[in-house]
Amino acid sequence: MGNTFGKIFRLTTFGESHGQAVGGVIDGFPAGIDIDTGFIQHELNRRRPGQSKITTDRKETDRVEILSGVFEGKSTGCPIGFIVHNENQHSQDYENMRTLLRPSHADYTYYYKYGIRDHRGGGRSSARITISRCVAGAFAKLALQKHGITVQAYTSQVGNIALDKDYRKYDLAQTECNIVRCPDSEKAELMEKLIAEVKAEGDTIGGAITCVVKGCPVGLGEPEADKLQAQLAAAMMSINAAKGFEYGDGFDCMLTRGSQQNDRFTSDGNHISTVTNHSGGIQGGISNGEDIYFRVAFKPVATILKEQPTVDIDGNSAVLKARGRHDPCVLPRAVPIVESMAAMVIYDAFLQSILVK
Repeated sequence: MGNTFGKIFRLTTFGESHGQAVGGVIDGFPAGIDIDTGFIQHELNRRRPGQSKITTDRKETDRVEILSGVFEGKSTGCPIGFIVHNENQHSQDYENMRTLLRPSHADYTYYYKYGIRDHRGGGRSSARITISRCVAGAFAKLALQKHGITVQAYTSQVGNIALDKDYRKYDLAQTECNIVRCPDSEKAELMEKLIAEVKAEGDTIGGAITCVVKGCPVGLGEPEADKLQAQLAAAMMSINAAKGFEYGDGFDCMLTRGSQQNDRFTSDGNHISTVTNHSGGIQGGISNGEDIYFRVAFKPVATILKEQPTVDIDGNSAVLKARGRHDPCVLPRAVPIVESMAAMVIYDAFLQSILVK
């Protein structure tokens, strides 16, 4: 239960952090779409561990193997199976916490629900499982490209270092020019320094990622429960360490009046658009043709390299001293994950809109 995303474009994932592999099955992907395996691997490389001095030291190549659904460079319309083998597990690093409940982790809730404690790096609750989302997101991006739709995310805040909320002030093509994945080089340098300082202290820090969807047509999303922003919010909040979601002006709209917040319509005779975009490209739960933009807040990674009081699975008091390799800040590696989830939601909504028509 709960291992499948989507309605038409569907992804079912499998695997654990320290198991043999992680992977998934994509269903509902149309036939005849050109599949660039180099692009898919590139997207995984953006997520993989060990890519810089401010990420976890775990070394994984994360080479994806496509098992089915692609023939001679094109999708066949059949289920796309894929797998990524785990190569660098250090399960012994977690032996001292076999029975301990790590603060703010899923240890207690998983143990209570399933009666089994997989202490190896978080098991199924590990962020390593997001590999499958990045693969599926890459397929969705390839399909969206055919329709002129792009998805771009970037780190917009680390701790108290934040970019202006207006994404139009930045050249988003510069996002990949630094290890923080921030389009502002000066702020990126400050963010990198802060993350390095926090890492040296054995601590972690959170922040925010902004995502922009361009070229989205009018009409994606459904009334009531399947509003487009609700689908995006559900996708983003399913990402490990995500704690908040806002689209358009979000919480800032509380500070304005309707006369300031309303997006006035205009027309050039052929095309209706809005003068402003406080709505974030979505009105009434349906895309209006403007840029869709949203922010996702991420908490500090729960595993810190400091002693913490806790209890074991029997309720006895204990002290936890974590070992192993962990990210001091999830944001740089979460950027491609946010993009992938957004691409999956948008493409699924796009396929649904075709059926309606």
